[in-house]
Amino acid sequence: MNTEEKADNPLKQQLRSVIFGTETPQGKRFDIILMICIVLSVLLIFIDTIEHINEQYGQLISIAEWSFTVLFTVEYILRLYCSLNRLHYARSFFGVVDLVSILPSYLALIFPGANVALALRVLRLFRVFRVLKLLRYLSDGNLLLKAMMQSSRKVFMFFFSVSLIIMVLSVIMYVVEGPNNGFTSIPKSMYWTVVTITTVGYGDITPQTPLGQGIAALTMLIGYSIIAIPTGILTAEISHEMVRTRDLRKCSNCGKKGHDNDAEYCNHCGSELEKL
Repeated sequence: MNTEEKADNPLKQQLRSVIFGTETPQGKRFDIILMICIVLSVLLIFIDTIEHINEQYGQLISIAEWSFTVLFTVEYILRLYCSLNRLHYARSFFGVVDLVSILPSYLALIFPGANVALALRVLRLFRVFRVLKLLRYLSDGNLLLKAMMQSSRKVFMFFFSVSLIIMVLSVIMYVVEGPNNGFTSIPKSMYWTVVTITTVGYGDITPQTPLGQGIAALTMLIGYSIIAIPTGILTAEISHEMVRTRDLRKCSNCGKKGHDNDAEYCNHCGSELEKL
């Protein structure tokens, strides 16, 4: 226990164990109640964007939003008060999110329209990782991130190649169709090409000439041909990372390796593995 913690009064220590801790029943209840409030506040923001609901219940929603704002403000102040390192908390990811989630309401009193930024409150949903103990799954997230970083060069080359195809097809469609058929510029043609090659097909611009329709059909086939390439690249890198992170412990019964890092029993014969 450091000197600063010894100097804390019992109230501050109790608040810290409840607000920052999850080991005590009070801390667990606090996190669950906080998570419910965050979810409700985010739902209110979503519902408030529905016009007919806003017209009928806008005032009630505004009162509820201010209630949550006051509640989150008190929570933020208490976190600062009982934190061992206030500056560290204020500059941390959750500290910044906590502050950003309450600032728009107060700024809207000075700058009308600033409360639109209340949508940033959705970032507080990241606290679900702490409440539901999902941090243990972050290792899987790290594996995915490593795979994405390892495949970044291949994906970039794929993106660059597709960009060249899009530019070539855009110029061709601009020349073939022209402004009379909606292809008023090469950037407009690029928009059509991207929409077509990704198989979205909004239909707001369509080729009218037989040659243009033939090129459109070819563009669609190209889209179907290449759309799975980045998925394959990423899948291969994920498989490679999974092999690299496999546990090399050998089963004393069957001699097999390649178990999961947190495995307690052999996935081949079921025998208990040696503890790490």
